[in-house]
Amino acid sequence: MRQELCDGLRPLDRIRDILRRIRDEQGITIVFIEQNVELALRLADRGYILESGRTILSGPSAELLQSAEVRRIFLGDVAL
Repeated sequence: MRQELCDGLRPLDRIRDILRRIRDEQGITIVFIEQNVELALRLADRGYILESGRTILSGPSAELLQSAEVRRIFLGDVAL
C-alpha cells in the first residue's frame, strides 16, 4: 500500500520536470489552466488568479502561495 501512495505522487514530479525542461532547454513559455490552485502554483513560475474572466491577482507563484488573499479566496484561510 505504501508503495502505491508514493507512486501516485511521481507523475506530478515528472510533469514538473518535463515542464521545466521545455522552458529551460527550448525557451518556450507554457500556459496551463488548473483548478487545483496549490498544484498550479507549485508547478508555475507565475500565477494569474481569474474571477469571472478578469485577473484579480497575479505575480510570482511563490508569493501567491504565501498570499493571505489567495488562502482566503480558495482555502478559507487554510495555509498552503
